[in-house]
Amino acid sequence: MHSVQISFFASLVLLTPCVFADDCTFPGKTETWHDSVLHLFEIDGRDCKVVCPEKAAEGKPWIWRARFWGHEPQADVALVGKGFHVVYMDVGGLFGNTEAVAHWDSFYDYLTVDHGFAKKAALEGMSRGGLIIYNWAIKNPSKVSAIYADAPVLDIRSWPGGKGRGAGSGNDWRYCLEAYGMTEAQALADMNGPLNKLKILADADVPLLHVVGARDLVVPLPENTDILERRYREMGGKIEVISKPNGGHHPHSLKDPKPIVDFILVSSGIEVSP
Repeated sequence: MHSVQISFFASLVLLTPCVFADDCTFPGKTETWHDSVLHLFEIDGRDCKVVCPEKAAEGKPWIWRARFWGHEPQADVALVGKGFHVVYMDVGGLFGNTEAVAHWDSFYDYLTVDHGFAKKAALEGMSRGGLIIYNWAIKNPSKVSAIYADAPVLDIRSWPGGKGRGAGSGNDWRYCLEAYGMTEAQALADMNGPLNKLKILADADVPLLHVVGARDLVVPLPENTDILERRYREMGGKIEVISKPNGGHHPHSLKDPKPIVDFILVSSGIEVSP
């Protein structure tokens, strides 16, 4: 496992972020989220959330959170302070299947066409959220500025299947098979997961950052991030892995989210503060 390095981001062109007033008008109700305005509404039959910055950075950059809204939010909060919108669409129970990807397609179109959001989104997925961010990115590589994955599930056979080193989750495995319309035998033989489609992202030059616990027993690294890291490097893709030596599956993120925030900023063409 590689220690954190973000030197390759220095080769990107860094732009000083300009900001402009953003009325951030959405339907539905509003709440306060870490001193920012949170809009709650429905798109394509799914519950959605959008957090608005006080001032949006030039081009209206955004980070798209998958699953576990509000859990370890420090990176999201910091990015709002940098002028990013934070968005969420609940596709829970679909395990990143084609239906989930289609819902995300609808939300992407709504945000970029109706609200002028940047054409490229930064994706953020914790645990099972890894399935939807990678499956959506693989279908839409030109619409992704970067992927931040945190202890991500990358193979349903590993979790929730528990067919390798991890214990898995029996109930979730049954729901997952139903979501994919497969029998267990079909799922075990399936080779269409994210780990087998990484060349699409490498060819699109999508940078990846994974934050993992070296002792993760829920989503074992040898079945998930380790495979992705090795393959992506072999394909010439840009990837950094921050490994927490004594960490398990939880807690996610980092106490100091600066490495995550800097990765998202630089990948979005925004200058990083010292």
